[in-house]
Amino acid sequence: MTAEFEIEVVYALPSTQALVPLKVAPGTTVEEAIRRSGLLERFPEIDLAVNKVGVFGRLAPLSRPLEAGDRVEIYRPLLADPKEVRRRLAAEGRTMGRKRGAED
Repeated sequence: MTAEFEIEVVYALPSTQALVPLKVAPGTTVEEAIRRSGLLERFPEIDLAVNKVGVFGRLAPLSRPLEAGDRVEIYRPLLADPKEVRRRLAAEGRTMGRKRGAED
């Protein structure tokens, strides 16, 4: 039998962050790690049917097996579609970037 290994499960809100280190067995999936982390109870707004998840910033299916050192991330839904915001600003003659000053 192969030894357990360490991973992290993380979730962040604008006002708080949660990082839960776990030891898991080989073959543990993203979903199993999230459920074991206790974050679903701590943050009832998380819905695995709605929230996207990833490993180190890359989207991953809930069925993905984990590897030693992985960081499972639970993503919040976007408040605004960035493409739509850019379209609206362009229609107003503005941009999303910083204001250009005399020094640019």
